Amino acid sequence: MNRNEIVAELFRLQDKDYALMQVKIIPTVSPDRIIGVRTPALRAFAKSLSKDKDIDTFLSYLPHQYFDEDQLHAFVISLEKDFGKCIAEVDAFLPFIDNWATCDQLSPKAFKKKPEKLLTYIQAWIKSDKTYMVRFAIGMLMQHFLDENFDTKYSDMVAEVRSEEYYVNMMIAWYFATALAKQYELVLPYLEDKRLDDWVHNKVIQKSAESFRITDEQKAYLKTLKVRQSKQR
Repeated sequence: MNRNEIVAELFRLQDKDYALMQVKIIPTVSPDRIIGVRTPALRAFAKSLSKDKDIDTFLSYLPHQYFDEDQLHAFVISLEKDFGKCIAEVDAFLPFIDNWATCDQLSPKAFKKKPEKLLTYIQAWIKSDKTYMVRFAIGMLMQHFLDENFDTKYSDMVAEVRSEEYYVNMMIAWYFATALAKQYELVLPYLEDKRLDDWVHNKVIQKSAESFRITDEQKAYLKTLKVRQSKQR
């Protein structure tokens, strides 16, 4: 399928009520860019397109006109099994991501088996001045380096990020709340030593208090670590 045929199919799959909902929760995307295709339909479409011999043409057509094209692009890349090809496609696509939804939907299967190679790219992405490149880097550390690959040096990388961007700070908070659920004793000092921005620090505690993976005793202690915020966001 060529790009025009792909867009035509997206409009055929359109759910206008869903589009109205997406406009409300994805404020960084202009409403006229949102077609309104539900995620299951996009995933199914991406799976069929990933086998299309012309898919590389669509992937190279950047920036996309529609948000739903970006979502489709993210799902197609996520299906790529070859690490080298996948990382090249991710690197080409990341600078054009302009919203949290596409950023968080980009979850390549190829990365799981090559964490040591992925880390080199994460170290570059997390230093970017682009909001969603940094958010993606932190998301990859959360997804691939909080279990058997965990090391506090990766948490250090996240703790060192300082940003005025809401969607970066929310991802830092999400990372540390998840890290507390998985590596409580090793991650707790980041809060006890106040190594995070005040707003992020308190958001980590809030998200942890909402987590079913953290014990009531741990939640009670975390709440005692709340700080007075030096500034509002």
